[in-house]
Amino acid sequence: MARYIGKEMSRVDGVAKVTGKAKYAAEFKVPNLAYGFIVTSSIAKGTIKSIDTKEASRAPGVIHILTHENYPKPAPPTAPELKPETNTNVPDKSFRALQSNQIFFNMQPIALVLAETFEQARYAARLVKATYNEEKSMTDLESSLDKAVAIDPQRAAVPRDIVKPRGNPAQAFQSAPVKIEAEYTIPIEHHNPMEPHAAIAFWENDKLTIFDKTQGVYVVRQHLATSFNMPVENVQVISPFVGGAFGASLRPNYYPALTAMAARVIKRPVKVVYTRQQMYTGHGYRPHTWQKISLGAQRNGKLTAIIHDSRNNSSTFQDWVENTTEFPRTLYACPNADTPQRIVRTDLPTSASMRAPGAVSGMFALESAMDELAYALKIDPLELRLINYTEVDPDSGKPYSSKALRECYRLGAQKFGWKNRKFEPRSMRDGRFLVGWGMATGVWGAWQRPASAKITLKSDGTAHVASATSDIGPGTYTVMTLIAAEYLGLPPEKVKFELGDTKFPEAPVQGGSFTTASVGTAIYESAQNIKRKLLDLANKDAASSFKTAKIADVEMIDGKLQIKNNSSQSVDISELMRRNNLTELVDVHQAKASPEREKYATGAHGAQFVEVKVDPEVGIVHVTRAIEVTASGKIMNPKTSHSQEIGGVVWGIGMALQEATEIDHRYGRIMNANLQHYHVPVNADILEIETIFVEEDDKIVNPLGIKGMGELSMVGIPAAIANAVFHATGRRIRDLPITPEKLL
Repeated sequence: MARYIGKEMSRVDGVAKVTGKAKYAAEFKVPNLAYGFIVTSSIAKGTIKSIDTKEASRAPGVIHILTHENYPKPAPPTAPELKPETNTNVPDKSFRALQSNQIFFNMQPIALVLAETFEQARYAARLVKATYNEEKSMTDLESSLDKAVAIDPQRAAVPRDIVKPRGNPAQAFQSAPVKIEAEYTIPIEHHNPMEPHAAIAFWENDKLTIFDKTQGVYVVRQHLATSFNMPVENVQVISPFVGGAFGASLRPNYYPALTAMAARVIKRPVKVVYTRQQMYTGHGYRPHTWQKISLGAQRNGKLTAIIHDSRNNSSTFQDWVENTTEFPRTLYACPNADTPQRIVRTDLPTSASMRAPGAVSGMFALESAMDELAYALKIDPLELRLINYTEVDPDSGKPYSSKALRECYRLGAQKFGWKNRKFEPRSMRDGRFLVGWGMATGVWGAWQRPASAKITLKSDGTAHVASATSDIGPGTYTVMTLIAAEYLGLPPEKVKFELGDTKFPEAPVQGGSFTTASVGTAIYESAQNIKRKLLDLANKDAASSFKTAKIADVEMIDGKLQIKNNSSQSVDISELMRRNNLTELVDVHQAKASPEREKYATGAHGAQFVEVKVDPEVGIVHVTRAIEVTASGKIMNPKTSHSQEIGGVVWGIGMALQEATEIDHRYGRIMNANLQHYHVPVNADILEIETIFVEEDDKIVNPLGIKGMGELSMVGIPAAIANAVFHATGRRIRDLPITPEKLL
């Protein structure tokens, strides 16, 4: 009997991706295409005094040039507000290009040159001349911490609740016998997906079709309907493949509306693709974050106070707080906690979600501070975490639906050989290298969002499954095929799953690691509906062997409807459909989180153990060994899941040791907006990584027991590396990335 969940399955889209058959946003063939090239500002704040396009207009192949002076005025925004299931319930306040002569950030779009070829558009873009009334810009968070303000709901990109303090943290900290107080900083970091952001747009009368690189086709559809004041049903957004996004395409970026407007103005299809440099201001970024952690503890290690003050930068036109303190405040049993979050408005684009947003930044600070506390108390860092372990959410008092973190600690420590660690810094060596062992904890949500799917079961023994979700790389095509195959009782090769198109039923954006839980549950429940329809068909027959069977007693397996584990009481599904003159059975279903979840705290957890070797003469750090143990519910496909975990560890290594967007604050300009000078890990940086799953049986989070893992896998890694570097060198680096000059 064929079963697929929990078994290794190769990517169903793998061959298409390696042979070039998979089409990304900029690769669709559209006749009579014109090419757009974006011109960007050279100042960070002020207004455009004049913009001269005469020479550029005369360049070969140029069709038209859009600037703020001739950009058609947007229609009055009467479109409905975004629905809650699209992840926000505030009106779309995202930045739109060429709306006025005002400059909010350096490298802001100031013109779009349209030409017959990409090369002609790029050449003419260099001939556009602008002069400015320049004002003094401010782009440095740390020089303006005193200007931090609470997020304004009217200006918020995403609304955030203000979380009240728990207990009396200030008093508890003051009276604690052992205290740790430290500041931690993380620079701006940029998503650098392989595929640059791009769109192709064309109009047919009043209907707009756009191919876009997005994590949510419905969000872009709503954004475009709002931008053009048109009915949403007149906009089709298509995005079947996304070459990485990591949060850079969660919110609508400025180029889809710009591309669509250009296509409307010149009355022909238009393609716009960001250059790598334009990606640094064309979508968001992980914000510059300053955090101050104050921990109070008893001499036995029990925490009495956590005060976690976080401030990050946003833009002057939109507020975005990274939510760095949500997860840290609930990780440990501590009666008193305060976690204020504020923003500093800077002359930069709005910051955004970037893989494991908030959690990886907040946990870098908390888990580094916990390591500092362990040394102040002379308690092993793992032991300190176990002393403060909690089985309930400290805020609500609710028990966790499942939490196998204790087992993650035990298994990781055993596999790593943690008991052989010498406590004192600089006490372990390998020849001339200083050896350090560090550990940390990862935590992430186990969310489920409303999501819909459509199943069409055909009498020829095949099925078509569709949902307007996205696949930014984690393997959505594969896992949805696998879930459908499992519950429809078909081989995976007989199931075709499609996504990334607004003609399919609505699904949430792909972000927050909740896609499999949300869309997978919709497919599972829709398959149950199909099974119910088949059971009703079977029971039309007076001689049916299912007359007394309840739906839970029946399964679909190997093309049959049968009593569970009893193939003698079965009926061939194709035969049953043909007998009833049905070529197909269709079900469209929306799945929502169960009310049962409200009684519990939910989350996914992990433990990270890292070994570093540091060359004391040049300060270079190598992560020689990393063990990641993850508890994230039921593992659907171990093959792609281990790949996700390894990718998260690699990203954590980059965040800890390499990644930083450098800004020249005199001009508010990004200095390393390219892959030559923005450093990310390469093969030579990655040595031994082992990923292990501790599976949890949790039917409260959703019927399939799925929790997200793609972001969880990086959450504790930067802290674990920083803690290992301290153990190796005795130097506590609280300012990421940990580069050689900070150690020398």
